[in-house]
Amino acid sequence: MLLKSFILGLEAAILMTVFFMVHLCVRKETSVDPLFYVFAFFAYTSVADLTNALEQDGYIRGFMDFYTYKGKPYLSTAYCILMSYWNGVVHFTMLLTAIYRMKPFRSIALVWAGSMIATQVVLIPGKYGKSIYPAFWCNILFLMLPVWAAVKLFNRPRELPIIPADKVETEQKKRLVSRPKDLLLTLALLGAVAFTVFRGFVALECALDACFTYIYQYEPYLKDNVAFPKVMMLVFLFYALPLMTACAYGLTTPGCLWMLDWTLFLAGGMAQAQWAHIGASVHSRTPFTYRIPKEEWGLVLTLNFLYLATPLLLALRCYHDPAFFLKTVPLAQVDNDKKRK
Repeated sequence: MLLKSFILGLEAAILMTVFFMVHLCVRKETSVDPLFYVFAFFAYTSVADLTNALEQDGYIRGFMDFYTYKGKPYLSTAYCILMSYWNGVVHFTMLLTAIYRMKPFRSIALVWAGSMIATQVVLIPGKYGKSIYPAFWCNILFLMLPVWAAVKLFNRPRELPIIPADKVETEQKKRLVSRPKDLLLTLALLGAVAFTVFRGFVALECALDACFTYIYQYEPYLKDNVAFPKVMMLVFLFYALPLMTACAYGLTTPGCLWMLDWTLFLAGGMAQAQWAHIGASVHSRTPFTYRIPKEEWGLVLTLNFLYLATPLLLALRCYHDPAFFLKTVPLAQVDNDKKRK
């Protein structure tokens, strides 16, 4: 126990050193956005996560064995290996982009925040939460920091494009059937909602024949003993489901400005979760009996990739063409403002 506590102390000391070094880099700046420290901190942890993934898959050796064995044994599971790849590549790229841009970084930071929060809310309650080592408590910090960052980001002014009021009004007068892209996205969201409910029932061990057939013949990974996939399905059911339902409403109701932020947040979380889920369900570290049966790969992977693509396409649609979601200004007011000028 003393050795495991030492690992926690060592990890805390390393993280404090990272914060201190980041502060030294910007100490001469007149004003520094506090989110800069968060991004720099997680950029460091992303490199550590990538090191873990590469070592667990046998590409390197001698870096993480002791830490994994004595500090965080769950890092050797298939889910955590895929999670580490995501952190080390996708998160690291987003963080460096946010640090480089530092002023117009709000959108990519929201994607990162959603992705990082999704990582931790699945990781913390997993199987290894029952046998907590001291180093595990660092994950609480890894959850609280992105939650704090997300709150800060949501409270900041949005970076809105300049769109003429007449174009906004014209776009918002169109019915859903006159907007084929939005119609397809709405149908896709409703399909994702149904899939979320179904897999939630499967994870809860519903007695329906369809649930029994699905978990044994299509996605046996949902009953893996590590519990990460089951926790993920419940996170989808209780958190992603209300957001997807709200987004379907936002696509049919003009002026839902919140769509521009929450679709980015949702896309980040869903992308991370589905990447880890799909990858872990076919990874060699997952016991063979829990992997997707080869004869069902086509159907299961197609369903999962469509489930992944839906929030990503929705976020891209809202980001590149936000006119439908903007608050309208009466044309009479616009004309009066032009006359005053």
